[in-house]
Amino acid sequence: MKRVGFLLRVKADKLEEYKAHHQEVWPEMLNALRESGWHNYSLFLRSDGLLFGYFETPHSLAQAQAMMAEKEVNTRWQEFMAPYFETNTRPDEMFQELEEVFHLD
Repeated sequence: MKRVGFLLRVKADKLEEYKAHHQEVWPEMLNALRESGWHNYSLFLRSDGLLFGYFETPHSLAQAQAMMAEKEVNTRWQEFMAPYFETNTRPDEMFQELEEVFHLD
């Protein structure tokens, strides 16, 4: 299982709204993530808008993203979330994958 860490940046004035939307992620989006091999998925948000995401997948990040790109619900979710990010771009197109340098199992 590959562990993927990535960074994004949420607009400072949108933090509370962003967090609220993630308390009620659409059920069909959750199903699409699971079906595409996204497991143990977490998002961590710093008060300045820096967002750290982590998930595990049997695929590479590119493969996991490609599988999600085939899901219609993903297009709707990404377009819905785009205004919350500093670049106003679909979040799934902005992932900055981090290199894993240590893991304690």
